[in-house]
Amino acid sequence: MVFPEFDPVLINIGPLFGIGPLPIRWYALAYVAGLGLGWWYAARLIKAPAAWAPNRPPLNALQLDDLIMWVALGVIGGGRLGYALFYKPELYAQLFTGPDNLALLKLWDGGMSFHGGLIGVCLAIFLHSRSIKAPLLSVGDLVAPAVPIGLFFGRMANFINGELWGRTTDVPWGVRFCNQMIMDAYGFCPAGDVPRHPSQLYEAALEGLLLFAILWFAVWKWRLLSKPGYATGIFLLGYGLSRAILETVREPDAHMPEALQGTVTMGMLLSIPMILIGAWLIHRARSRPPVVAPAEA
Repeated sequence: MVFPEFDPVLINIGPLFGIGPLPIRWYALAYVAGLGLGWWYAARLIKAPAAWAPNRPPLNALQLDDLIMWVALGVIGGGRLGYALFYKPELYAQLFTGPDNLALLKLWDGGMSFHGGLIGVCLAIFLHSRSIKAPLLSVGDLVAPAVPIGLFFGRMANFINGELWGRTTDVPWGVRFCNQMIMDAYGFCPAGDVPRHPSQLYEAALEGLLLFAILWFAVWKWRLLSKPGYATGIFLLGYGLSRAILETVREPDAHMPEALQGTVTMGMLLSIPMILIGAWLIHRARSRPPVVAPAEA
């Protein structure tokens, strides 16, 4: 299967105020869709007190609005800083030595890390919860069911961009990530003109659709929001396992030590703490009775 002639830029707007053209990219729209729909879903959870019983939702609507601002900063800032830390540490060195001192800030050049974004979101949740004295784990349980929405759109945008492709394969659905648009952009096809696993679509299905469905059952059918940390644990464990498994069909990281290339990837290593923390949170929540919120004054 030949990769379709997708254009990473949906539309060019401009010039605006003497600046332009301004490209509107599918990847940017994926962030907007993920945050917007995640916000809507979390607001729906707040409006369903029965899902939290005998507890109460940890935030009200105004507090959720504030949290989304913190989360957006955590996703973008953490994603970029994490990408540089885990995959391209030379971007930090360039801040002081050049040749491009602002390379770390050039989000439009690509390069975001989910695990870095996750750390940023966790920090945002911690700081916001602490500032309003909200229960940390319950706030995490409010955010966790919505995260797969953003993961789905992000992985679909990765596919449209023709990036983060899988390993070479002979399966019938293998994709040749090489077309005229990629040739025009790079002068060659970085993935080569060979069939590869469309690992972006695998991740959209597992980390996005399947994990969302599991968390939907956890929230609406199994009523696990009554046990703080349970939904967060399911997300961390589910994503960590999915990512570790799918790393076996993703193209290996070129920067890993030679002895580990082809067997262990950075994605696998970063998923191990998620799996361990997720399993611990699930065990902790299962071993404790539902939290009963104090009566309002």
